[in-house]
Amino acid sequence: MTQATQSQQRGIQLSEAALKQVKLLRDKQGTELCLRVGVRQGGCSGMSYMMDFEDVSKISDNDEVFDYDGFKIVCDRKSILYLYGLMLDYSDAMIGGGFQFTNPNASQTCGCGKSFGV
Repeated sequence: MTQATQSQQRGIQLSEAALKQVKLLRDKQGTELCLRVGVRQGGCSGMSYMMDFEDVSKISDNDEVFDYDGFKIVCDRKSILYLYGLMLDYSDAMIGGGFQFTNPNASQTCGCGKSFGV
């Protein structure tokens, strides 16, 4: 593993339900994966969230790493400026279920909850 920043203060928060779900999804794909979270231009409100599994060998020195009992969430330093304090939750409700982002940095959020503006 690289010498990426290991942050004990969790700039990206996970609910118990979200942690359980990402671990379940990760286990289906392979155990040496971390969850990369970030932002990109686009979406209804100007910026959209991105989230995908990635091999832990791709963690770089420029990444912020948040450890949840051995499960790593990784975010590049540019994205963490927009995501610091983000709460990632998960619901298995039939309507409106899935991952939900609560971002204290967002000045506006679109109805789908997958994009935001700052």
